[in-house]
Amino acid sequence: MSTVSSNGTSVPLVAQDNVLRQSEKLEGKAQGVRGYDFNGGVDYDALLQSLSFTGFQASHLGDAIDQVNEMIDWRLSDEPIDDEADDEEKSEEFRSNCKCKIFLGYTSNLVSAGVRETIRYLVEHKMVDVVVTTAGGVEEDLIKCLAPTFMGDFALPGAPLRQKGLNRIGNLLVPNNNYCLFEDWVMPILDQLLTEQREQGVLWTPSQVIARLGKEINDPSSIYFWAQKNDIPVFCPGLTDGSLGDMLYFHSYKNPGLVIDIVQDIRAMNSEAVSAKPRKTGVIILGGGLPKHHICNANMMRNGADFAVFINTAQEYDGSDSGARPEEAISWGKIKSTAKSVKVHCDATIAFPLLVAQTFAKRQAGGKTTTQDCQNGYRKGD
Repeated sequence: MSTVSSNGTSVPLVAQDNVLRQSEKLEGKAQGVRGYDFNGGVDYDALLQSLSFTGFQASHLGDAIDQVNEMIDWRLSDEPIDDEADDEEKSEEFRSNCKCKIFLGYTSNLVSAGVRETIRYLVEHKMVDVVVTTAGGVEEDLIKCLAPTFMGDFALPGAPLRQKGLNRIGNLLVPNNNYCLFEDWVMPILDQLLTEQREQGVLWTPSQVIARLGKEINDPSSIYFWAQKNDIPVFCPGLTDGSLGDMLYFHSYKNPGLVIDIVQDIRAMNSEAVSAKPRKTGVIILGGGLPKHHICNANMMRNGADFAVFINTAQEYDGSDSGARPEEAISWGKIKSTAKSVKVHCDATIAFPLLVAQTFAKRQAGGKTTTQDCQNGYRKGD
């Protein structure tokens, strides 16, 4: 049907048919979009629950929150009994207490930033099972126990900072004296590691060194203090790629002979994934690079993780592992094809504290997140 205008001409049928084309009905098939209504006051719990129905990356963060809650809630008793299960695995007590093994990975910039305290909280309360990070992700935590990092600005020029002995990490400033303090603290420990290697035959691995440093720092503000206290392994195959590497370099001249074996750790890391069965595994990875690949590659040994949440700002267009979405990991067998997975394209300093608030921390506080609290995009009571 054409529309006749006031001058007697009609709208071309081809234009009308294409612009006013009838659409498929989505009611009952797709979720409606609706954001949080501040007319109801400020309810942070409801605000965070509304993310799933907001659209764009807010919805991805909402999906990530759901994913992590599924990791936390999963029990072996949710699954049918495997025909090959032994008597223990068939036990109802064992099945109801058998939880998902959670791998947490993060890059060093997040430890330099205030996400350190969020990560420390998770490790302190045994909410994750395996940690993977970079050299900076280890040393920045330990250095903060010795001296603070300060706020700066992204626009600060490098040359004047260099003259003042100030190192810039994005909009953060680390005085170079912090690394001098780190050298004074860590060198005697490296001497002791070498003594134990020579006299007791200890063959050190990166994870053992990190545990020892966490014990020696003896500071409850430290991630690695709690990791060693709670027997949570921390893997870092790139231990020399940072200030720790600088210290090991200097130590090799001052007191040569210390050996740190990465082969034992790759076996231990992969075994964390392989030996997880009959448990499911879940991965939460902040940023990209080494921690992201190391966790995913270990889970390839068991034909993939069962849950996966990536939070980073990297794009896939350059073929980097950092930018790769979960679908690429599925093609390698690093995430199961049946797994629920999500990538949140967002700065982890924004997204991760919000995610933890609505998952781990909410459970610790006695609340419980459910996916039904914000049904159809409306707050309860609307």
